[in-house]
Amino acid sequence: MSRMNLMWISFYSLGAMALAAVLIYVARYVVKNRFLSIIISMVAWVLLIAAFLLMIPVLGGSTHA
Repeated sequence: MSRMNLMWISFYSLGAMALAAVLIYVARYVVKNRFLSIIISMVAWVLLIAAFLLMIPVLGGSTHA
């Protein structure tokens, strides 16, 4: 995988982490409906897991010298 592709993957991963943090804040402090809060929290956890999985190839590095 090229270094440019790894850069874009890392940007997507960082964006997913930032969006997950915002969603957790919204679920805890903004949304009063308990059911909706749980749904938003689950979406945030899925984003965090996806961000983690996207970071694995980034941390592995490029195969190009």
